[in-house]
Amino acid sequence: MNLLSVENISKSYGELVLFENLSFGVNKDQKIALIAKNGTGKTSILNIMSGTDSPDSGQVNYRKGIRVSFLEQEPALDPNLTVEETIFAADNEILRVIQRYEKALESPEDVDTYQSAFEAMERFHAWDFETLYKQILFKLKLEDLHAKVGLLSGGQKKRLALANALINKPDLLVLDEPTNHLDLEMIEWLEEYFAKENITLFMVTHDRFFLERVCNEILELDNGQLYAYKGNYSYYLEKKEARLEQEAVEQHKSQQLFKKELEWMRKQPKARTTKSKSRIDDFQDIKQKANQRRKEHEIQLEINMERMGSKILELHKISKSFPGKPILDQFDYTFTTGERVGIIGKNGTGKSTFLNIITGIEKPDGGKVVVGETIRFGYYTQKGIEIKQGQKVIDVIRDFGDFIPLKKGRQISAQQLLERFLFDRKKQYDFVEKLSGGERKRLYLCTVLIQNPNFLILDEPTNDLDIVTLNVLESFLLDFPGCLLVVSHDRYFMDKIVDHLFVFRGNTVIEDFPGNYSDYRAYEDSKIAEVRIEKASNKEKNSQSAKVQNPDSRSKLSYLEQKEYRNLERDIQNLELKKKKLQQKFADDSLTGTEIDQLSIDLQEIINSIDSKTERWFELSALLE
Repeated sequence: MNLLSVENISKSYGELVLFENLSFGVNKDQKIALIAKNGTGKTSILNIMSGTDSPDSGQVNYRKGIRVSFLEQEPALDPNLTVEETIFAADNEILRVIQRYEKALESPEDVDTYQSAFEAMERFHAWDFETLYKQILFKLKLEDLHAKVGLLSGGQKKRLALANALINKPDLLVLDEPTNHLDLEMIEWLEEYFAKENITLFMVTHDRFFLERVCNEILELDNGQLYAYKGNYSYYLEKKEARLEQEAVEQHKSQQLFKKELEWMRKQPKARTTKSKSRIDDFQDIKQKANQRRKEHEIQLEINMERMGSKILELHKISKSFPGKPILDQFDYTFTTGERVGIIGKNGTGKSTFLNIITGIEKPDGGKVVVGETIRFGYYTQKGIEIKQGQKVIDVIRDFGDFIPLKKGRQISAQQLLERFLFDRKKQYDFVEKLSGGERKRLYLCTVLIQNPNFLILDEPTNDLDIVTLNVLESFLLDFPGCLLVVSHDRYFMDKIVDHLFVFRGNTVIEDFPGNYSDYRAYEDSKIAEVRIEKASNKEKNSQSAKVQNPDSRSKLSYLEQKEYRNLERDIQNLELKKKKLQQKFADDSLTGTEIDQLSIDLQEIINSIDSKTERWFELSALLE
């Protein structure tokens, strides 16, 4: 069933043509991701779909009567409302029923009002809905329902807008970077929620784990053309590679045909027959195809890094706390050459504070930070680039110099550097305030790297970067010979570039985990499985002990059920081990797209098997109680 049709839409800003004559549809139960480079119109397409912007031509048609929710990158919320009032302000009849019921609870003496509200809850089956929306608010850390929206942080506002979109249970949910401002725990919960909920999605996201696990179709906007891939992210990578190879073959054929036709054009007589005129027209088409060039630039980051000495960075008994919120307590660590450390943890556990202490922006309450004499930090913060009125892109780079030193004594001009960062000559003379959010982040990243650091510190570098830029950044960081310290919620990114993790648990607890994010997740899952099995084993022992003490007591399980119960414990444990081994295989950079696709299928089968066996185990456990 078709929910939405986008027909031949086009959008331009002056001479800049974002896209022309794009058409696509969204059907029920599809979970579609739109992929494109920054600045090529992803957000414009979402704004046109939401009605906040209009196309220059074409139209968007919605199926009559469907409910649609939009999550913007910067949601517009009423600052005067509370969290709870924002939720209830939505156009949802069940929410209004719940609101009347909760108000009735505040005046228990008004029996008639309470009875009417209670009956309405029964009539609309609102009890389950109330449980759902409170669970969503809890998972998104929005427990203070009376907090004013105007006093919330940017991240809290984004989470509130997300909660509003989910609670309304729309037929179609349109999302612009839904994982921004979410910690890993929230992102993984959201993945599970979308996987089990019967909901249709259309989203823009750079989170490749999210794409892999949630989406069943990818739309790619590439050089003004829209390409559809019926599968997840791994399938998209495989099929895109095949498409580019085919395009290269066709390009070569067009060039060969162009040479042949050009020779004919030069030799032809002046008297032109109808047939030759037709061939001349065809020649113009062939010439156009042969001269097509993919508008792509590969960034080659060959910046010459200053040599590092024997002393790099030492943290001696660092302590830091804020009122009622301890962050660090006697933390010790000595960095060695070439270390690549990822930092993960829930929001508010002190990750950014830790980076600020290292770079001297904040002072520790106690302890000492010792920085080696040769160390030069490059610090990419969440704050981003500072925009100066009237400043052009090229001027931002020239603030750091006209030439940048490269390896082997070479150098590169500011203009050439920008070209390598996907800013063509025309774009370099645009005003910075005209850039998209992702383009500003890319420019900011460029300003950090050209300062020739040998110790890179990146705080959420992947937010708002498109997937093409992410791949380029990852390639650079894999070759970067200096030290690397990264805070990121992008699990795919972390898996590729870090060797071990600082896990911020909160309340000054920091664990050093020897592996990347997938290793850590597998380890945590195995611990949960062990606890589950141990609890089950203890429960069975207690049950057996009770039977010995009371010979008349009988198990509620039959002999076959008891046997099944014991086998399930063993099976779940074995499956968890298989899952861990399979997840570790994803870290192999030599895997082809087909192999990654097959691994994804195998992993999903194991996860489904664990879920079904665990559910059955709980059923049998309940009979033992």
